[in-house]
Amino acid sequence: RGETVLVVEDDAAILKLAERILKGLGYRVMKGRTPTEALKAAVDAGSIALLLTDVVMPEMNGRELANRLKALHPGMKTLFMSGYTANVIAHRGVLEAGVNFIPKPFSRQELAAKVKAVLERG
Repeated sequence: RGETVLVVEDDAAILKLAERILKGLGYRVMKGRTPTEALKAAVDAGSIALLLTDVVMPEMNGRELANRLKALHPGMKTLFMSGYTANVIAHRGVLEAGVNFIPKPFSRQELAAKVKAVLERG
């Protein structure tokens, strides 16, 4: 549908996989290997529909990054991803229960369905 998705992931292989899947689905993809790269890219971006971010990264966690980016793009939605389960992350206090979350590794179909569902929620 052409929406812009900002993917932030410090693992190069997962970043490339997510980019390839999302581009194949028709999304415009911006990417960053670090939160700092993502913040720099977001300043010049027209509109970001979705942030797809790892939860555990150097510099700051995904929730902190999402909060900073929402100040620049208030309508942006967020989908968190992690190799840890949602319960483990919630238990550590990094994410609240009930946030949009996809576990890694994910398939093309899983990512496509989750991104679509998050973008369609009002």
